Amino acid sequence: MRKNIFYTAILIAGLTFTTTACSNDDDNDTQSPIDLECTQNNVASWGNYMKVVATLLKNDAANLYSDWNNSYEGGDSYAEIFKKHNSTTFSSALNCVQQIIDGCYDIANEVGTQKIGDPYEKYEAGNISGALYAVESWYSWHSREDYSNNILSIRNAYYGTRDGSINDNSISKILANNGYSELNNQMIAAINKAYDTILDIPQPFRNNINSSEAEVAMEACAELANLLTNTLKPTITNNSTLNSNSTLDPIVKQYVDVVVLPTYLDLKNETEALYQTVSTFQANPSNAAFTTAALAWVNARVPWERSEAFLFGPVASKGLDPNMDSWPLDQDAIVNILNSGNYADLEWSGDYDEDNEDIAAAQNVRGFHTLEYLLFKDGKARTIK
Repeated sequence: MRKNIFYTAILIAGLTFTTTACSNDDDNDTQSPIDLECTQNNVASWGNYMKVVATLLKNDAANLYSDWNNSYEGGDSYAEIFKKHNSTTFSSALNCVQQIIDGCYDIANEVGTQKIGDPYEKYEAGNISGALYAVESWYSWHSREDYSNNILSIRNAYYGTRDGSINDNSISKILANNGYSELNNQMIAAINKAYDTILDIPQPFRNNINSSEAEVAMEACAELANLLTNTLKPTITNNSTLNSNSTLDPIVKQYVDVVVLPTYLDLKNETEALYQTVSTFQANPSNAAFTTAALAWVNARVPWERSEAFLFGPVASKGLDPNMDSWPLDQDAIVNILNSGNYADLEWSGDYDEDNEDIAAAQNVRGFHTLEYLLFKDGKARTIK
């Protein structure tokens, strides 16, 4: 998730823990984004906007999988580039494993300090409205599931699998088989602790931002992040038995073929399924279609969140991460697009530049969370009023 550098205007009147409908649902221009409803009068534009967002999301996921599986910038697939590690970016299997560990550290640190920690700090400072806006996935009440799936992305990278088993060609096994069983056990315990403590936070997280359970989860994520960067990485880097190509090549191959590629294939398939459900809603709006599309959104979130330990390569260089998962949103701009139908505001072109404000503005009104806003209200699938 790319954390945007600015927050939208805080609409204090709308930021209550339960949603309150406005008395005039037909007047979109005078409603706060928090209170906006899908009505018979705006349902056509609602469906059109959702379909455009779902199309872009589907295309981004397909392009990301193609870059890794088929060809990246006209050459080998990124999977082959990574496994061959004969480029300026990756010159050895050790470089690749260091990247794997760095990706795990980045998301462990982000979950603890940003996804849980940023709302917590704002809440403790008395900025209640700012704290609520900082909670990712609060429209759907899916925050804890997103964060725990982030921890599973670390587990999968460390285990070399996606089912919770530990493969022989994994970072975990090379530690256990080369005199570092204690470190391996610490890693496994830290991963499990971070995962469990996140799910121990009472649901929904936005109602329990400053809970004792949230504090414990932040501490667990910090412990995991510290172990990854200050113990695991130097242990492998500085040990000639562990850091050789012959030892690490099978781990890199297993990681790419069994973790990264299947996760991105799932993302491609689930965003295609999400697009189909949104298209069904757009063609024939109904409460049942809302519910089906909301479930498809939840399903598509799983592979995305379980890919966040490997946010390097095309997903970073092409801006696909913020394209798909930018947070927080510019809700006012979303409502303006909903009213105007100016979907060109979602597009950008040229080389990606994370400091380009025009690109950021486009990314703030598309992706998973824009769909989440349009699909969910108060933790449930929307209904047509």
